[in-house]
Parts: sequence; C-alpha cells; structure tokens
Amino acid sequence: MRILQVMRAPVGGLFRHVADLTCGLAAKGHEVGLVVDTLASDGQTEARLAELEQHAKFGIHRLAMPRLFGVADLTTTLAVRRLAGRIGADIIHGHGAKGGFYARLARFAGARGSVFYTPHGGVLHFSAQSRSGRLFHALERQLMRQTSAILFESNFAETTYARLIGAPRCPTRVIHNGLRPDEFELVSAAPDAADFVFVGELRLLKGIIPLVEALATIRRTDGSPATLVMAGDGPDRSALEQTIAGLGVGDRVVLAGAQPARKMFARGRVVIVPSLAESLPYVVLEAAAAGLPVIATRVGGVPEIFGPDSKRLVAPGEASALTSAMQAALDDPTEAAEAALRLRERVLEEFAVGPMVDAIEAVYRSTMHTSR
Repeated sequence: MRILQVMRAPVGGLFRHVADLTCGLAAKGHEVGLVVDTLASDGQTEARLAELEQHAKFGIHRLAMPRLFGVADLTTTLAVRRLAGRIGADIIHGHGAKGGFYARLARFAGARGSVFYTPHGGVLHFSAQSRSGRLFHALERQLMRQTSAILFESNFAETTYARLIGAPRCPTRVIHNGLRPDEFELVSAAPDAADFVFVGELRLLKGIIPLVEALATIRRTDGSPATLVMAGDGPDRSALEQTIAGLGVGDRVVLAGAQPARKMFARGRVVIVPSLAESLPYVVLEAAAAGLPVIATRVGGVPEIFGPDSKRLVAPGEASALTSAMQAALDDPTEAAEAALRLRERVLEEFAVGPMVDAIEAVYRSTMHTSR
C-alpha cells in the first residue's frame, strides 16, 4: 500500500505513535510518506524526523499547520491533496485534530483513496461549551462522511468521541498504542537521581502547576525536602517558572528542557504523570516498561493501562491528592516497587508495537477491500 500519514504535533505521544507506525508499515513493505508542521517544531522533533527519513519512501513534507484556523489551512489542504495524488496514495491517515482535518478535507477536495482518522485526544479535549469546542465538534460531524474509519487508541477516546460529537457513522476500532521490545529493558536510577521525574510538554493541561504545588510540602524519610526534575518544553514554561519561584522551590526543581524519555527516567526514582486530560499517554507505558514506579492521574485511558491497579490513580488537578501519593511512594519504596513490577508485566502482555501495527494494517486493508 501507498500510505500518507498527516500530523501536526511536535515530539510527543502522537508523534511517537506515527513514528512507530511508519517504521512498522515500512518494514512490512508498504511505501509511506509523512506530512508534518513547519510551525510547531524544535530540535528534538527535527532529530526524530531525520531518523524517520529512511523509512519514509515518499519523503517528509513540511507544511504550515496553525493551531487554530487560518488561511494556511486552505493552502495546506490543497497541498495534501496534490501530494496524495502525486504519490498515488491508497491510504491517507490523519492524526490529531488538525491532521484529521487536513486528511479528510483533502478527500473532500478530490483526493482518492481511503481516509482514516485517529483523534489522539485532540478534539476530545475541547469543551462542548467553548466556542472553539463547538466549532471543532461541528466540523467533526461534517467530516464524518469523508472518513473511511476512525481508529481510537483507547476505549475512553471512543466513548468520549461519541458523547461529544455523536455516534460515528463510519467503522471504528480501538487499537492500543504499543511499545518496542527494547523499551522493556529496565532502567536504573542514577546515583544522583531526583526523587521524582516528569517528562512531557510544559502545558497547564499536563498538570505541571499542581505537581510543583504538591512537591512543596513533601519530605523524604530523613526529613529533607523532596526533589523533582522536569523534562520538556512548551507554551506554559513561564507560568511554571513563576509558580516555582513563588513557592520557593527553585533549588528543588530542575527544568531540563526537551529530552528523550528513557534518558530522563534514569534521573528520577518515581515517574509522575499529573495530567488533567489525556488519551492513552505513551509516557505511562514507557515508564512502566522501564520498571519504574508510576504515579498518574485518573484521566483518559490511563485506567486501561493500570487495569486492576487503577485504584492507585489520583484525582486530576488536586495537589493534595498528588501530595499523598508522592509522599506514600517515598515512605514505602518497597510497596512502590512491587506495584511497578505488576504494571510492567501488564504492559508487556497488553501493549506491544507489533500487534498495534498489524491491527492498523488489517483495518487499512479491510476498508480498501470494502471500498472496491
């Protein structure tokens, strides 16, 4: 098959999913091309894209994808349509709100082939009461007829989509994200590791403010203050820095910038994922596979990852709940390690990249067959 993947996001869970899917499809003999954003990029994104070039036979194409709607949306849609026609794409797969928007509008504008859409949270994070939410949700309803199938990475995403937008009028399938075999190699904390590590975008949606508020009162068993290293960058870094300064915890928090997750896992003893909203976050899977204790909030598809241990998840946005969980991890490291082992075994059994790629490939083929 000739497959065109379309995404807006810089390095993150969505990017990771598309990268793994691209490599997996290429290994199966399919020809893949990528469309990515010129407006949301950083050094880490460019490095990862360079690694993907060898797997993208049809190349990596950079187009302007504004976060909100703008004139560039029209020109980008037409460019995606032209590119799909030039490579003879059998499949156009849009990822995230904007990627899905371009993929399906390209079909509306005359692109041939089957069009797939994976929300990855995206439009599901917009409130139905907000102006942007109403606009995006209305567009989703209109674009449904241009969609061959919607692939959800969690049961939560499928349920939320139906609640906000309506029951899909096209085929749907839940296919969980998966990890590579090498990611199940254990990671050991460095001798100077912080007590806690956060890896993700520096956005309010990721719960970064409640996290540093919780840290302010946490103490180790010897009475010394707990420490935190935060890897990532994003639009709310300045707000985070102001909060850190206001709480007087600047000597206990290290902002490490955008860094690979596994590299950062060695710099902390417990991984914290305090998000206010998620779909099925890779960082939880990655940390669990690496054998580290994980403290996460009860949002999105995170309970699907934790399974029987989902009772350990904490309420989002509540610094006090996060404080209790973080303090418990320091007070009883043996229990935290036992929980980490159970979670690692579950992820090993349920979240592997091979079955993920196989399942998506099968949906591509079945829809192509149906369309004929």
